[in-house]
Amino acid sequence: MDTLEEIIKDTEEYRDTIATVDDKGKRVWIHPKKPKGRFYNRRKVVSVILLIILFGTPFIKIGDNPMFLFNVFERKFVLFGRLFLPADFHLFVLAMITFFVFIILFTVVYGRVWCGWACPQTVFMEMVFRRIEYWLEGDANQQRKLKKHPWDTDKILRKTAKHAIFIAISSLIAHTVMAYMIGLENTVKIVTQPPGKNIAGFMGLMAFTGVFYGVFAKFREQACIAVCPYGRLQSVLLTKDSVAVSYDFERGEPRGKLKKKKSIQNKNGQSGTRALTMEDMEAPKGDCIDCKLCVQVCPTGIDIRNGNQMECVSCTACIDACDDVMDKIEKPRGLIRYASHNNITNKTDWKLKNPRVLAYTAVLLVLIVAQAFLLVERGQFEITILRAPGTLYNVLPNGNITNVYNTRVINKSNEKASFTYKIVNSKGVIHFAGNELKVKKSGNAEGVFVLEMPPKEVPEIKTKINIEVWSKNKKVETIRTVFLGPGS
Repeated sequence: MDTLEEIIKDTEEYRDTIATVDDKGKRVWIHPKKPKGRFYNRRKVVSVILLIILFGTPFIKIGDNPMFLFNVFERKFVLFGRLFLPADFHLFVLAMITFFVFIILFTVVYGRVWCGWACPQTVFMEMVFRRIEYWLEGDANQQRKLKKHPWDTDKILRKTAKHAIFIAISSLIAHTVMAYMIGLENTVKIVTQPPGKNIAGFMGLMAFTGVFYGVFAKFREQACIAVCPYGRLQSVLLTKDSVAVSYDFERGEPRGKLKKKKSIQNKNGQSGTRALTMEDMEAPKGDCIDCKLCVQVCPTGIDIRNGNQMECVSCTACIDACDDVMDKIEKPRGLIRYASHNNITNKTDWKLKNPRVLAYTAVLLVLIVAQAFLLVERGQFEITILRAPGTLYNVLPNGNITNVYNTRVINKSNEKASFTYKIVNSKGVIHFAGNELKVKKSGNAEGVFVLEMPPKEVPEIKTKINIEVWSKNKKVETIRTVFLGPGS
């Protein structure tokens, strides 16, 4: 029987190391067994849909704008066809606050569902690059054998074909990312023109291709383990009620191997050579037979039976592997399943329709709807009118009083626009150079105008007035400001 110290060492050793680094600090290359099962099939469907959206969206336009554009170089962003400029920074701040609150609430309730089902790193790594690897090099054991095999024609062809495809896909991803950043038309220009005509764009594409190839061909699971902060955040975000891919230790322990019964006899009471069934085996007290298939299919090399770990990306590969084993040994599925810690200890199933989950989900929906409303209702123009700093009123020979104003217009639309200014309910006159302010699309312009008012309409030192701004015979905005005068 193991001593208490040995048991503690066996169960807690994983906390001090990670599966991808050995005792000497050298990288341990992970060759996960090819997954299969109901969850894997569902993930394939989700991945296909997400990849179609990712590669197809740059071709979609709403009006004259792309559906999405994240041009950090020119500080222009387009969301669902609507242009956002630096003047919309407040909306960006609100969006970031909403995003982080969403991430916190989503993780508290649903765990790392995002990582396993929708994260681009997981989708590309597990559903694109690894599938190509399985196709060209075989399953995990065959990949290990090929790695140790001397370099011959077969190995050279397989390795060359794999990395050539990896580079091609990395290049496709790089071009797609560039289309999201500078637009599809500019990306096409870079591709169709000689590199010398757009050296910065060409170098950018090469850099992106190299980064994606390095991540998916070499860095792999280390991106989730060592770079992505989300795995570390889950340590403080997950609670005992958070759903996660979990091992049912109440049901599975104590684990052990299946063993033949001491005496196996045929129907006539004599030893025979018939095929063994589960009735001929001595099963451990727990349902886990310690087959370690859950470890072999894990893309980050962890043992899910050790509990929730930073490296787990909730990919469900271990669920499929364990369910397959449970079917073979005639045990119910779900030894590894989506569940919370409290579900396991209380022997209950995780349900979407419980008050806590519904409340958090309602908050998430409210945040999303509120942010969407702010984005949709945002105006196409941003107009400011301010009195010229350091100036006072001026009295004209005819007795009228004048003030000088500065105005600035930010055009967030995709069309040129011109603006005229009118004083509301007054005989005052606005003197504007050129009679209107012209602003190019996605640009801004500044102007100066003089407002002349009759003395009887300026009864106070500071008189509040309303100025209307019109464009194309349509009132854009009414701005309230102050007119200085001598007072009555």
